[in-house]
Amino acid sequence: MKAINPRTGKADYNFTEDTASGVAGAASALRGKQAAWEALGPEGRAQILVKLADAIDAHAQAVFEALSVDTGRRMIARVEIDGFARNCRRWAIRGPELMASLPSEATPSLTPGIEIVPEFSAFPLFGAIAPWNFPLILSHIDAVPALMAGCAALVKPSEVTPRFVEPMRAILAQVPEVPLAYVMGGPEVGQALVDNVDYICFTGSTETGRKVAEAAASALIPANLEMGGKDPMIITASADPGWAAKVALRASVVATGQACQSIERIYVAREIASPFLDALVAEAESVRPTYPNPDNGHIGPFIFPAQADKIEMQIAEALQQGARILTGGKIETLGGGKYLRPTVITNVAPDMAIISDETFGPVLPVTIFNTVEDAIALANDTAYGLSAAVLAGNMEEAAAVGSRLDAGAISLQDGALTSMVGDAINHSRGLSGLGPSRMGDEGFLRFLRRKAMIRQTGQAAPIGAYSEEMNT
Repeated sequence: MKAINPRTGKADYNFTEDTASGVAGAASALRGKQAAWEALGPEGRAQILVKLADAIDAHAQAVFEALSVDTGRRMIARVEIDGFARNCRRWAIRGPELMASLPSEATPSLTPGIEIVPEFSAFPLFGAIAPWNFPLILSHIDAVPALMAGCAALVKPSEVTPRFVEPMRAILAQVPEVPLAYVMGGPEVGQALVDNVDYICFTGSTETGRKVAEAAASALIPANLEMGGKDPMIITASADPGWAAKVALRASVVATGQACQSIERIYVAREIASPFLDALVAEAESVRPTYPNPDNGHIGPFIFPAQADKIEMQIAEALQQGARILTGGKIETLGGGKYLRPTVITNVAPDMAIISDETFGPVLPVTIFNTVEDAIALANDTAYGLSAAVLAGNMEEAAAVGSRLDAGAISLQDGALTSMVGDAINHSRGLSGLGPSRMGDEGFLRFLRRKAMIRQTGQAAPIGAYSEEMNT
């Protein structure tokens, strides 16, 4: 298979796609290592996860060079690497604490003479199907707590961003105790992965997530899905419009808007709409692409060129239906890569694709509302429910509005906080996800299966006792 360099537009990287039998072989090898890994206990596994974090730090430059080509980004590539190592250390601390807090004492049953003792064990083999937008961190965000719980982990990164796997395999060779491996390829490899694991986590589009859910249902394994979003931001009349513009812009266009928690719909009170839009346009026009120098500028190229084409169609359709662009709006080809400057659009309507469908780019459609009731209704008028944001004159007002929004995580007096906060348990709504939270303690505990040891403390009944009971 070939991968495209998002800065040049050239297919300059070749890699071998795994076969179904290759996936099965990788799964079998990991299963062979899992029992010994779980037997290390939480403290033993924690020590090795710290070794892995140290190895990532020591060889960060090799991962960085690959990841920065994968994504066309440099600063965010560093953030991903640091975040991966930090995630290992975080769970190395928190995992043993959670394991120690699990119930272990016998408790009396409602059935006389019976007591129950819980036991916990890991799912033997965890699988992850990861997306292209944050390829390193999202390949491991679920794998690390799964490893800490005692699972072995088999990961399929996106075929769009495969370059980081080679240096990661070199790092894992230095920490061979870690039962973590990668399989490479497209949808067929993803299907084979689901067929060979005991628990699957998927991050990506709703369309593909449905297919993963169906495959997991067929295999009768649990599935965790984090899928698309169309996150709204409500800005009330009491908010400072200049401050709100700065927050809205950053929450919408960081990482070129290629993040599931990016703000994709903005609802602003009519009383401050004019100064807010003036400030938002000024902020947007200060943003520069990271071309020709990838270390200068604010937003990089589209990682997946087809995404630029989709956004171009959404913008064109909105314009045909009466929308108005205040700034941006044109896909630019620079050095072979595709870029879009922050695009502020007004006169939008709920039935436009740019409002109803996920965009995944630096596009800021702004709707003016008359009452907060209207804003809440518009924000909740979506098939998605990943996250949302509220900006107001004070925290109490923001919280009152946020409590009425139908989404899993609400940023108050800021935007897109779920990208920075890993300990906030939340559950996605609608087409945005399925299953337990990947954040907070639940992100670890979901990988433990519970067994009930049911003790008969009295005399076990003979068959005659059951016959007599049924006769009565």
